[in-house]
Amino acid sequence: MKYTFDPVPFHHTNSLLEFPRVAADFGFEWIQMTPHPDFIPFFSHPRADDDLVRALGKACESAGVGISSILPVQRWSSPDENLRQAAVRNWKRAIQIAVDLGVDQMNTEFSGRPEKPEESEASFYRSMEELVPIIEREGINIAIDPHPDDFVERGTDAWRIIRGVNSKNLSFVYVAAHSFHMQDPMDEILDLVQDRLRVVHVADTFDHRRSGGLRYITNPPETAARVHQHMKIGDGDVDWDNFYSELNRNGFLNRDDSVMVTSVFSEHENHEEVTRYQLNEMRSRVDAARR
Repeated sequence: MKYTFDPVPFHHTNSLLEFPRVAADFGFEWIQMTPHPDFIPFFSHPRADDDLVRALGKACESAGVGISSILPVQRWSSPDENLRQAAVRNWKRAIQIAVDLGVDQMNTEFSGRPEKPEESEASFYRSMEELVPIIEREGINIAIDPHPDDFVERGTDAWRIIRGVNSKNLSFVYVAAHSFHMQDPMDEILDLVQDRLRVVHVADTFDHRRSGGLRYITNPPETAARVHQHMKIGDGDVDWDNFYSELNRNGFLNRDDSVMVTSVFSEHENHEEVTRYQLNEMRSRVDAARR
């Protein structure tokens, strides 16, 4: 399993080519490339040309850090056909970048709209018709996260949609900070997903359903906003003993291609201490779960 550094908290303090060194300084051997403005920004065509891609590869080699995964987020499930087509074009370039970097794992979101679930699902499958042949030809695995405020948020429903593509090159991301929006217990999701669980993101969150749904006070009360956090382990309501026990039962902790990413975004003012804490916690909890 690959303990992986997510550089999002460092986007504003370090340049793209510094991320491998930063990861190594914290003790990580792997990094996940996130939607950085110089790389593959959210919902945009990749900004990295071949020269920058080669420079990133050299920076990783120099730091002794590998890229475990690349995370593009594009509107490939958009009900707007122009946006969907643009997302497919963007994905093609993102896949080529992954190939050039020797990376075979990418992870992403469905990126549709919850108020238009049927249209978004149709758009997703339309995009898959064009992209899956490329994904399979290049030997890339794409893991998908049912993100809050997407057309599918429930964990088991998300897996059924992924399974419906009928390609072994698509798999599942389990984001601990989305646990309560996924609704289904972790064991039920993992029993369905089995070894198609390829990526997990480690961050805590509060259970918004507690206190009769009043854990958060929102105005207006009927707002459709999906409130969730990405806090450090132990600051929220995720059952971490169960989380690591289920990952161990699934076999995720013992697969060479598994990617475990620290994913705390809420403490940028304390990001160095939090990053060290997360890596230590992940390692100790994995060791305890394996015993």
